[in-house]
Amino acid sequence: MTRPSTPPILSELRSPTSPATQVAALRALKNELIGHEQKEMWIGLGVVAPITRILNTHKGGGKRRHREVSGVLERSGRSSSRTDEEEARLQAIIIVGSLAQGGPAYVAPLNAGSVFPPLCSVLCPTESSPQLVLAALRTLNTVADSLRLNYSGSDPFEDSFIKVLYSDQHLASLAQILEQSSPALIIQQQISLAATLITKTCIDETQRKTLAFSGVLEALATRLASFVVATRGPAFLSDGLGTTFPGEIAPATTRSRLSPILQAIGTIISNSKVRSTKFACSPAFVAAFPRSDVDPNPWRAPFSRSSKRHVPSNSLDALLPLSSSSQYRDGLSHTSNFPPLGGYSTWGSKPRSSRGFSSALEITPTDVFSGSDEDETPLIAWLIHVIRAESGVTRLMASWVLTLLYRAGRGSRKREPDLALLLVPLLVRMLASDYRLPEDPAPSYDNSSLHRPEWFIMEHAPTVLAMLVVDSVDLQRAAVDAGAIKRLSQLLKQSYDPLPNVSSSSMWTPFPAVSISMDISGAPSTSRLGPTGLSTEAYHVLQLRESVLSALASMAIFKDEYRKAIIDNGVVPFVIHSLKPQTNGSSSGSSEINGSLDKPASAGNPTAVLLAACGTARALSRSVSTLRTSLVDAGLASPLYSLLKHPDVEVEVAATAVVCNLVLEFSPMREAIIEAGILQVLCEHAHSLNAKLRLNSVWALKHLVHTAPNSLKMRCLEELGPGWLKQIICNDAEDLYPPVGFRHGDGETSGGTPIAMGTPNAAGEQVDLLNAVDEESSGSSEAGDEDDEDEVNMIDSIGALSKVDGGNQKRFRPSTTRAQTSHDNRYNRTHIHGHDIEAAAQARMDDILVQEQGLNFIRNLICGPGSPEMIDYIFRELGQDKVFDILASKLRAKVIDAFSSDRRSAGNGVKHVPPQQEIVIAVCYILVHLAAGLPRHRQLLISQSELLKSVVPLFSHHNAEVRTCCAWLVINLTFTDDQSDKMHCKARAYELRKLGIYERLEELESDPELDVRERTATAIHQMKELLR
Repeated sequence: MTRPSTPPILSELRSPTSPATQVAALRALKNELIGHEQKEMWIGLGVVAPITRILNTHKGGGKRRHREVSGVLERSGRSSSRTDEEEARLQAIIIVGSLAQGGPAYVAPLNAGSVFPPLCSVLCPTESSPQLVLAALRTLNTVADSLRLNYSGSDPFEDSFIKVLYSDQHLASLAQILEQSSPALIIQQQISLAATLITKTCIDETQRKTLAFSGVLEALATRLASFVVATRGPAFLSDGLGTTFPGEIAPATTRSRLSPILQAIGTIISNSKVRSTKFACSPAFVAAFPRSDVDPNPWRAPFSRSSKRHVPSNSLDALLPLSSSSQYRDGLSHTSNFPPLGGYSTWGSKPRSSRGFSSALEITPTDVFSGSDEDETPLIAWLIHVIRAESGVTRLMASWVLTLLYRAGRGSRKREPDLALLLVPLLVRMLASDYRLPEDPAPSYDNSSLHRPEWFIMEHAPTVLAMLVVDSVDLQRAAVDAGAIKRLSQLLKQSYDPLPNVSSSSMWTPFPAVSISMDISGAPSTSRLGPTGLSTEAYHVLQLRESVLSALASMAIFKDEYRKAIIDNGVVPFVIHSLKPQTNGSSSGSSEINGSLDKPASAGNPTAVLLAACGTARALSRSVSTLRTSLVDAGLASPLYSLLKHPDVEVEVAATAVVCNLVLEFSPMREAIIEAGILQVLCEHAHSLNAKLRLNSVWALKHLVHTAPNSLKMRCLEELGPGWLKQIICNDAEDLYPPVGFRHGDGETSGGTPIAMGTPNAAGEQVDLLNAVDEESSGSSEAGDEDDEDEVNMIDSIGALSKVDGGNQKRFRPSTTRAQTSHDNRYNRTHIHGHDIEAAAQARMDDILVQEQGLNFIRNLICGPGSPEMIDYIFRELGQDKVFDILASKLRAKVIDAFSSDRRSAGNGVKHVPPQQEIVIAVCYILVHLAAGLPRHRQLLISQSELLKSVVPLFSHHNAEVRTCCAWLVINLTFTDDQSDKMHCKARAYELRKLGIYERLEELESDPELDVRERTATAIHQMKELLR
């Protein structure tokens, strides 16, 4: 097949006879492309190369252009004011945008032709005319939209595009665009489109940090402050603060658009309390909210317990309606101490396959509320006012930013009644399938098909709602009362409706039809199309499915009644369908989804949907009754097991987190998945270099060996490797600086390369890992007191400490099968106060989590029937002396040399780091189990004087669970099996008294915790009998 002759248009572009004829050819090409289906033909003919050459002629106008921007802006909008060279570049930019409109397939040749660098260079507002800047922003937004359609995987073209855009030069240009203050329409369009471009291209944490510290976030804060000033102008005048606006911030005009500014801000500050604080403390807001206008503690009086109404304390609160908080105030004291499950980011960072807004809307348990009254920013009250005054996308974006600031600790916890009464019902209303937007008097400047307001709200309102209610029982109750579960269930079912057929007939072309499908094999990359992405309809469906699944997960965290309501709405089969992955690669996966118009449930799902579905399955599986009925009937185990071997490690992490609930002793799926080979898979994952996969796998194995026969326990330890188990427990950054005079065991290693989990930070300092303690952890088992008995058992399957093994009061053998609630609690504690943590510190925290679960794994190995045999097995495989050395080291405070002056403690230059509370609890339970073994095991334990000396201070530990364990340790050590053990038991009692433990027990007789007092009474009674 021969190629057709080169069209005259292309010939003129390749060899222009004059600038004027080149402009005419470009206009003709633009008219050929826009609204016609000839893009593929022109790509095949090689149109990219001449377009790139024309774009590369841009040299900038320097100060002359800057004067044009400042002075004759409106007049320069006419084409007659542009030179032929400028007009050629403008037409070339429009052509690139038209080609990119074709989708990801057309971005590939544009990238191959190096179109993006010269296109981004046009962004500088001091070097380019306003029309060129606006056209470049529109085209770049089109490119970003097309790349978002490649939903099923990371795209190398996208990587190169973002690498160019996020260079220092072009980020500075974006900041300059946002800093413009002209009220002219073209400038306001530039600002809006620049903010939109940031939202579409900021898809990972690195880019968010770059934007936050490159001046872009500061510029966005200034833009938002202009809206604050416009809203509060009359308030300033009435407060007698003068007739000029504060800080010389010009108020926003009717041409300004608020929603893209809010969306860009939310994208940058999401999942970071540092960036949220940097934004909230911007100088622009200091000017927009003068100190004389803001009470430093505005919630002191209005929310007193005796107050029935929310009394405004400043001019901002005067904008809000008075609301009664008594109905929610009482519920705050009963809020569950259990942390949220989160959506997917508890298993790792969200994959790049989720684009744009969703990538910024991760539901993370790192955002556990830690705000105080004094920390509240006046933006909170202003955003609530905007939410009530605006509608549509602006209302949704204001809700998102408000939620981010609230979860970042920039709002008072006493705001919760306001959020429950004013915000949650509005968000739930947006979930209605018949929700209709009022006519927007200020339509968006972004005409993207992906940004249709109805679709946008439907896709993202569930995620904002999920983020808001994820760790609050009261907000969840407000959402459920407003009908959120029913509407979310309808939306999930709607996402599986057949997609509309959007095929269209071919349009007329002056060229022979054969030229459109000509053979271009062997053609350069600039003349070949890339892989086809999703259709806009398929993209919308996947976005909707992902966000709804995340919202359902957030509703099912605490209350079993909410889980039952979700199941009663018939969504479990759709959750199971959402666990089905795409069968092929990203490109074929897109075709698979696009082509499945009649049966979308058979198309499979991309990674982001799989993660959200795993989150929902994990939340639903927290209920015993649900595990035994609905999830079993729906066949959860089969698709989940296949995800354990998914090529994406994030999916493996998420699936392993669900398995933690499925291998519990009361799960009917336990035996089936054990027979399917789950043990080998989990042991393989436990050796992964991914910290969260390693953690979840050890966690699941801990549950798996609980109440398992000894043969399975031994096989599990063999699969893991005794050396590896010792390594993950001992491989501690703090152990690089061992206590003075302390010698670690025999120095055994596993023979392999150590897992580098604990490392110094970038400054060479040992990271002081977050020694904050959870004062409320002892009461966490009561969080489900409003649920049925099954729910209580599911939440804390460890069993009450008052329970004894087999009815024998001698041996107390608590298990560690705390359901996924405990799992997520540890994730929350790894992000104390929500501050951003360096990579080394994060690795250190992951290390502690794995250590804790490794110790709990040993704890479950040596509990239950046959425990004496397992104690001997552990001593034989790990080494008896090594086991006691490990336990002793975990109870000692670490002494760390403080090399830097800011880390030196007073006078001695060292820092004492107390042992982590979770590690202490795990070690104490191991000691209790050892003491519950045979008499020779108790004799062996009592001979470990250094270890027991480390236990003595724990009798006054602030955590009640630790104190109870200490009492149980004494009970087990002083229990007499038979008459032959009588003398040894007396000797053990005398040794305990010699260590000062009897005096410590006497102090516990007046302990505020009933369980501690009861166990103490038993221990004292047994010791008195032996000592008299």
